[in-house]
Amino acid sequence: MRARGPKIPSDDCVTTVATWSRSLHYRRRMALVSDSKTALPALSIVASPGKRRAILDLAREAERLGFPALACPSLGGALGLGVSLAHETRTIRFYTAIQGIYGNSVGEIGALASHTHELSGGRFALGLGVSHEPMVRRTGATMGPPLSDMRSFVDALRTNAKYGGELPPIYVAALRNRMLDLAGEIAAGALWANASFRHTSVQVERVSTERRNNGFYLANMIPTVIDEDVEAAAAINRRTMTTYVRLPNYRNYWKAAGYVEEMERIEQALSDKRTDELAALMSDDWLADCTLFGSPRTVLEGFERWRSIGVEPIAVMSSTNGGQVKAIGQLFDLYR
Repeated sequence: MRARGPKIPSDDCVTTVATWSRSLHYRRRMALVSDSKTALPALSIVASPGKRRAILDLAREAERLGFPALACPSLGGALGLGVSLAHETRTIRFYTAIQGIYGNSVGEIGALASHTHELSGGRFALGLGVSHEPMVRRTGATMGPPLSDMRSFVDALRTNAKYGGELPPIYVAALRNRMLDLAGEIAAGALWANASFRHTSVQVERVSTERRNNGFYLANMIPTVIDEDVEAAAAINRRTMTTYVRLPNYRNYWKAAGYVEEMERIEQALSDKRTDELAALMSDDWLADCTLFGSPRTVLEGFERWRSIGVEPIAVMSSTNGGQVKAIGQLFDLYR
């Protein structure tokens, strides 16, 4: 399937996107980004084995360039990376995105979170999530009802704080509406990953204006590739998203976002063990809605689109010709 450049889908359910994109406000914001390059996204960094020193060097460069925040995925050890960032950086915010609640001790997570919160001078936040059943099963843990388990875990963390120390702000990973509602009740923010822009632009309205005005944090981790060769960039994101379309919870989420036919075709391919066809079954509209790829201007516009609905974009960088360090360097080059 031929990949086209990121575009806003034209069906009725994305009226909010299309209307905003045509607005004078949008054109003015794009001129600001292109001319001054001041609107930076947050940045996802992974402490890859053997490259941890290089990643910390990148974190310090992100701080120097003025990036607003660093997001630390569980891959590579989010809490361990957080401790290092508390020592290696001075001003930039950072948070786990995400730390799973299954297979981990409340006491240990609470103590590490408190430690990092204290040493960083309050720059750290603890992003928590239930992850996905296949991933949890591989850890040997048992996954219960996600909503009640998340509520219980956060309650236990706060109860245990009298022993483990003051906790940082807590963010909750929330793809679906009910978890987003819970985040609004028990947390200081909500995190998405690989979210549909058109769906999120409506979903954020579930968070009250008062909560958002008082600093309730919203952010989304976005697979991002910068390359003028749009087809090559799209192919990298298709490869990245192959991991996620295998997960039932994500497919159900994307169905709720309006991508029923795409997800049903993917489910049939998975059932038939035709996994080599997954990338070809990802529609152009879906890929452009859930990821960013293409020229520097296209990517910058994508970041700004997310920011316009009150969601901080988190760049999860990949490259057509290198690994994480190369990809993050390409992002830095946009702001140097």
